Amino acid sequence: MAQPRGSKPRYLDPGRTIDERVEDLLERMTLEEKVGQMCQYSGLPAQYETMVKEGRVGSFLNVIGAENTNRVQRIAVEQSRLGIPLLFGLDVIHGYSTIFPIPLGLASSWNPDLVRRAASVAALEASSEGIRWTFAPMVDIARDPRWGRIAEGAGEDPYLGSVMARAQVEGFQGDDLASPDSVVACPKHYVAYGGAEGGRDYNSVDISERTLREIYLPPFRSAIVDAGAGTIMSAFNDLNGIPASANRYTLTTILREEWDFDGFVVSDWNSIGELVNHGIAGTPEEAAKEAASAGVDMDMQGNIYHTSLVQLVKDGRVSEKTIDAAARRILRIKLRLGLFENPYVTPERAGTVIQSKDNLELAPEAARRSIVLLKNEDGLLPLRSDMGSVAVIGPLADDSTAPPRFLVMPREPQGRSHGPQWHQERSPSWNQGPLRQGLRSRGNLD
Repeated sequence: MAQPRGSKPRYLDPGRTIDERVEDLLERMTLEEKVGQMCQYSGLPAQYETMVKEGRVGSFLNVIGAENTNRVQRIAVEQSRLGIPLLFGLDVIHGYSTIFPIPLGLASSWNPDLVRRAASVAALEASSEGIRWTFAPMVDIARDPRWGRIAEGAGEDPYLGSVMARAQVEGFQGDDLASPDSVVACPKHYVAYGGAEGGRDYNSVDISERTLREIYLPPFRSAIVDAGAGTIMSAFNDLNGIPASANRYTLTTILREEWDFDGFVVSDWNSIGELVNHGIAGTPEEAAKEAASAGVDMDMQGNIYHTSLVQLVKDGRVSEKTIDAAARRILRIKLRLGLFENPYVTPERAGTVIQSKDNLELAPEAARRSIVLLKNEDGLLPLRSDMGSVAVIGPLADDSTAPPRFLVMPREPQGRSHGPQWHQERSPSWNQGPLRQGLRSRGNLD
């Protein structure tokens, strides 16, 4: 139906359904503008601002502060042809300005309500400065202590991981994504990233279908199906020989067909470009084709979609329907967030919510509830009662800013022990250590 001359475009009419608005906008967009929605960049070099004016950028990460987000958002809304707002994302993992225990610590609280409240505070603070998308929660199950990212997740148990995933997503997104206090969640890294062979980050994952579905998928399903996460991040690793960022089985068959996910998939940092390293693609163009066809909607910082997708469509190697589907999913999330109606933030608002009294009171409460104490009862630990000292080994062992360094027990004034008492001693290398010298040079050490 023709639109009356001079009337507001349907995609700008909040009285219409989100689907009506998305379809109206898609009909108006050029192929280049659709691909632009699929491109995300980090930081703000000058050339990115030109691309924003041309409608060639859909999202930024690592742009922080209300002044910065508002400035770039005005370019998108007021200077680009269609005025499509940008979506600003950030790794808001365990707090934005008010910092909470790491996710592994929060999981140790066994308190989903506490975790939900902590995520809600993080969303409140981040959104006050224009950040409406967090690359969290990390819901990877981790069972190899050699893997370096265990601290970001909830540990080894799929049930606990699922409960914590749901709590965090609900805290981030709140009851209504359109609320200015909400951020859209992005569970990561989909999927089985924590199952890397040998605990080596980015390494291959080779597991059975049963292990995939019973161990690694449940937290993602909880985040998507139970909590309604709006986005999800594809991982770096390969799964049974197929890279996660080009895996149609996990990205489309499971995620969209089995779970009815209607949000969008963002790659991990240049994980589309790294399909060349995996050997599944010989060129960046082939990498773009594989990722887009599998179901990755947005290219994080790889610049692969920007340089390749338009020509791939013109050459008939990627269907424009694939591009439409990806752009549709991204635009749907932007509309659900209310960005078309409220693209800017009020700078003064951040001062009233960041590190507010209530937020600062919740942080130590979360810390207290996350502490796990091990009671040495019935010989649980092989420690003699007359042991003179216990060595604490590791990068923080002689760090004066992260006590305790060395724990010595027991020591009583009368030489009698009535249970362990601890005091700190420095390692012999403390006085010569580079950390001590560095702290002294900065005036942080007496």
